[in-house]
Amino acid sequence: MPKVAVLVLALMAFTACTSKTGGNQASSVTASNVRLTAAQREHVQLYTVQPSRFHRTVVTTGLVDFDNDQATSVLAPFSGPVSQLLVSLGAQVQAGTALAAVDSPDFATAIGAYRKALTTAQTSRRLADLDKDLLEHNGVSQREAAQAETDAISAEADRDAALQELVSLKVAPQTIKAIQEGRNIPRPEAMIRSPISGTVVEKLITPGQLLEAGTTPCFTVADLSRVWVLAQLFGSDLAAVNTGDTAQVVTGIGSNNFSGKVDNISALVDPDTRSVQVRVVVENPGNFLKKQMYVRVLIQARQESTGLLIPVSALLRDDENLPFVYVAQSDGSFARRHITVGYRDGDRYDIASGLRAGDEIVVAGGIFVQFMQSQ
Repeated sequence: MPKVAVLVLALMAFTACTSKTGGNQASSVTASNVRLTAAQREHVQLYTVQPSRFHRTVVTTGLVDFDNDQATSVLAPFSGPVSQLLVSLGAQVQAGTALAAVDSPDFATAIGAYRKALTTAQTSRRLADLDKDLLEHNGVSQREAAQAETDAISAEADRDAALQELVSLKVAPQTIKAIQEGRNIPRPEAMIRSPISGTVVEKLITPGQLLEAGTTPCFTVADLSRVWVLAQLFGSDLAAVNTGDTAQVVTGIGSNNFSGKVDNISALVDPDTRSVQVRVVVENPGNFLKKQMYVRVLIQARQESTGLLIPVSALLRDDENLPFVYVAQSDGSFARRHITVGYRDGDRYDIASGLRAGDEIVVAGGIFVQFMQSQ
């Protein structure tokens, strides 16, 4: 019995200690909430959290690039050494402008072939017409006249093919006309010509360099009146952006900002950055935007989003820099509640977690409440 009595006494002591500890925990929880006097509450403003609709603006960075639909790489159309460069980097050119002169045997061969084919076609046509006339007077057989007509047609086809070769080599129209008229022409230089109007943005050859037809890149000509801005999107930002969304390109240089539109979202993820490339087409008056220029891109989503938006002034941070707000309790006190902050819409934050619709939070006077809690 004495042992039983000792055990009973020990159990009663343990129960008493447990009750005392539990009472301290309850007091601690109650003490963690802030209670204000009526006069102090006059300096605190509350806001009722409700679902809100908004259009998200995604902010990211971008890199300016040429509009590849308005830029072209000029390849050497013939082989030979470069004899002279005729334009400088940044020059404005028109379609057909000579960019460089090349001492090309291919060029001379093509002109000689056209001259020969032109003469052969003219001769064959005269013979065919003569045989046709003789056939009417029984001077030649039907077979001979038909063969002469076939030879003439074949020669004219060779002439047309040789002419097309000159056109593809960008031979000057006046040179072609001189050949057709049988006039002597000085040994012409082969000219690399611009296929489009625009700006010479790359010059890739030097005098004396040996070019290989159809292989050697010589120049890049681009129409810079419109450019691409290639932006990178991550995670949830990607879901908010669609083709057709408007965008603002901010250069950070004075007030030089430009409007654009999203016209392509890549189907692939960059394996290095885990981002998705979004292409924004931007009008570029004055050619202000340059290739490789870094810019800020603000994409305004057309798709409407819904979230719990709270004023920025409600957000506070604890000693560990974690965001929290003060929530009004039913007993009149204010409780600290940590939240997960999402997108910022102007002077409001979209709260991803931590709050519910109907919660009343402190939006003015939160610093005072925090001070009172620390006392």
